[in-house]
Amino acid sequence: MPGYLCLSVAICSEVAGTLALRYTHGFMKLLPSLIVIVAYSLAFYMLSLALRDIPVGVAYAIWSGVGTAIVAIGGTILFGERLTIATIAGLALVVTGVILLELGTSVAPEFSMDPGGD
Repeated sequence: MPGYLCLSVAICSEVAGTLALRYTHGFMKLLPSLIVIVAYSLAFYMLSLALRDIPVGVAYAIWSGVGTAIVAIGGTILFGERLTIATIAGLALVVTGVILLELGTSVAPEFSMDPGGD
């Protein structure tokens, strides 16, 4: 399975798990708690598969950044949480940062922290 497809499944699973957390009532409700556990397990498994093809920094930035944006939008739709101008600007910066990370890894020359100078 290609890396970005695995990453997409990981993001969807993480978002589902995070949104389901609201319904667990501190893990006191069984079904939502099971959904959270299964969703996060799938998310981490798929993220680990994505890391076969995608650099860890890029994959994690995309996973967390896109997941954060979708959860914020989901919170607005499902729970009536407010999105302010500052929140929207912050989410736009996160998404912009993720895009720049992706672009930077595809066009920038490789940089090594190796002091040997290889």
